Amino acid sequence: MPTTRTATGKTSGWRFKTWRRTRLEWLGWLALVALTVLCWRVMTAGTIWSFVEDAPRQAADLFGRMLPPRWDYANSLWRPLWDTINMATLGTAIAIVVATSLAFLAARNTTPSMLVLRPLALFVIVASRSVNALVWGLLLVAVLGPGVLAGIIAIALRSIGFIGKLLYEAIEEIDEMQVEAIRATGASPAQVITYGIVPQILPAFATISVFRWDINIRESTVLGLVGAGGLGLALETSLNTLAWPQVSVILLMILATVVFSEWLTAKVRKGIL
Repeated sequence: MPTTRTATGKTSGWRFKTWRRTRLEWLGWLALVALTVLCWRVMTAGTIWSFVEDAPRQAADLFGRMLPPRWDYANSLWRPLWDTINMATLGTAIAIVVATSLAFLAARNTTPSMLVLRPLALFVIVASRSVNALVWGLLLVAVLGPGVLAGIIAIALRSIGFIGKLLYEAIEEIDEMQVEAIRATGASPAQVITYGIVPQILPAFATISVFRWDINIRESTVLGLVGAGGLGLALETSLNTLAWPQVSVILLMILATVVFSEWLTAKVRKGIL
């Protein structure tokens, strides 16, 4: 039987699986297959398979109605596009301000209170991340009425948890030696944060902020479907009126916007890093 030598100097050889271990592995795979079949049956219990079989023909018919796109309709989409970009940008900016404060309260090495403020900050971060932006949009449209304001706040509420979580984890991973060196000079707590912590987390902060803005560009195009304005609202209007050539133009504009934001984000991150 071949043997190998480990880092501690001990020799170890190949070991055959026992019958008990082999049986447990087969039972585990059998349970996994049974669970998969059960989940599939539950998920497809209400499926009308005749509709599924007809889906390719219906999809071809739908895309056929979208062609050719109504290109002159693009002139009326510049304002909704501007609203979409503003929605993502302002929502991200608000989230950055709130999430930065929450991150310092949630990080173990910067929170002033481990028993009260840190659990409270973590609760806000988790609550923000647990609710989708569409759900926030539905609630805010019901409270504030339809419009871009509801979309901005929905984007901000969703982004607070994302930015706060990644940022407080970055704060907890800083080099404490640099902080102790600045503290040893007699610096105040504000100076310790400014000169000892902020320079270390600044690259992560910039990357997180730009990445979240890129995500919010995508989410803001969908929030209009619940009445939050932007390109999503124009898409909903066109869908409701069955104006398929207009739908194709809106989808192409959304695609172009997302591609541009992806390119811009990559350039900014490359410049930062």
